[in-house]
Amino acid sequence: MPHSRNGIVYVVDDDDNVRESTIALLKAAGIAGRAYASGGEFLKNLDASANGCILLDLHMPVLSGFQVLEALRKIGNRMPVILFSGRADATTDAIAAKSGAAMLLPKPFSPAQLIDTVRRLLPAG
Repeated sequence: MPHSRNGIVYVVDDDDNVRESTIALLKAAGIAGRAYASGGEFLKNLDASANGCILLDLHMPVLSGFQVLEALRKIGNRMPVILFSGRADATTDAIAAKSGAAMLLPKPFSPAQLIDTVRRLLPAG
């Protein structure tokens, strides 16, 4: 069933399997997604008028999820960000909350939880 939301979900993760399976999950739920293998690639290709939300891996080489989120905020991008990590703990959770992320999802995440969260965060259409 189509949802009443607009925008694209930007999936930024250096793990090919996570990236591809997340895009497939979004597609099956009728949600448009774009995949990026690194924070640098995502930032370089980000359109200033982009509308949607961002699924951002916390632990990536070169630019961490926190660094990408900081760069987004510096350029004035306010899309909601869902951080995800295979190494989440209470400290990471607290830092994620302070960083302005909408939430931190532990990997592996529940497909239903991810889809529900994305639908809640995508701009109304």
